[in-house]
Order: sequence, then structure tokens, then C-alpha cells
Amino acid sequence: MIPLRYGNTNTYYFPGEKGGLLLDTDWAGTLSAFFRALKQNGLTLDRVSHLLLTHCHGDHMGLAGELQRRGVRLVVTLEQLPHLHDPDPIFARDSRLDYLPADETAAEVITWADSRAYLAALGIAGEIIPTPSHSADSVSLVLDNGDCFVGDLEPLSYLAAYEGSNPALAADWQAILARHPRTVYHAHANAKTL
Repeated sequence: MIPLRYGNTNTYYFPGEKGGLLLDTDWAGTLSAFFRALKQNGLTLDRVSHLLLTHCHGDHMGLAGELQRRGVRLVVTLEQLPHLHDPDPIFARDSRLDYLPADETAAEVITWADSRAYLAALGIAGEIIPTPSHSADSVSLVLDNGDCFVGDLEPLSYLAAYEGSNPALAADWQAILARHPRTVYHAHANAKTL
């Protein structure tokens, strides 16, 4: 895994044996910074074959349409499909961002049950699981090596603060912990070792 930090959202690149997976992008208007981050890490865009979003908020998918236009395949779950255009009205307010909406007709739609096989076809061992306590379309990527990427899911340490009043967050963490992760990567915080 290669972290690509070029804005406010932690973005990750996973080199697979048969394709490279990018997890999240940053805000619209950060394309040149994205290309610089690739170059700084010895990568080029042709190594990025697929893009997976942890959820469809603007700071996680601002470059999705631009990357699709350049040949990157956008991978979404059925639950994410209705949310692909949620950030469009926000980006439409600022024409300087040169925002290109995601193309849902070109997206590869997968189910939870298919996620392990889909990732394996890229040469990546893991699965995509629903973690909807942040938003209805939120997912986490859990790799078999113990790395877990949770997007904007609230940290595990927050559960005690809720004192049982956030059962959705507790359910998300229960699903993640059942897969025995060793390191958790958040979109806007440092990685945490469990």
C-alpha cells in the first residue's frame, strides 16, 4: 500500500498483480496535486486501473469523474450508486474547480458478496464491507494482511463516549473487528494500531 497525501483526505494506492486500486480521491481541483503525488511515489496514472470510494462525499470523490475520463474504472457498491451525484451541487457553485461529475453508466457496480472475488481478480486479498454509520453509502476496505481502511468512520475509541447511544457505529466496528484488523487507516487522521 502506498499512501498518497496531496490534500485533506488520505488517499491510498494498492498495487495488485492484475491492476492497481486507488482508494478515495481528494476535492475537485486537486488533479495536478494528485499527479505530483503519483510522481513523488514513482507511479504514473496507467498503474491506477480502479478507483474505490469509501463514500460519496466531495472530499473523497472530487476527482472520480476526471479519473474515469482518463480510463480509471470507478467501482461502486449498489448502496453507493444512488449517491454518486450527491456532491454535484456543491461543486457546481465554484466553476474554478473544473469539476467533472462521475459517470454512473460507466461505473462497475458490485455487491458485498462479490467484493472478495472482485478484489482477487486485481490480485488484492481482502473484502469491502458496509459501514454505514457515517453515511448510508460508507464502506470499509479490509485486507487479509490486517490493514483496514475506514474512510470517515468514527474511531473505535469514540464508542466509550457514546455509552451505547450509537448502535450503528458499534455494529460497524463489530463487523470490522470480526475480521481481526491490525492497523486502521482513517481518511483524516493517522493510522492506529489495534
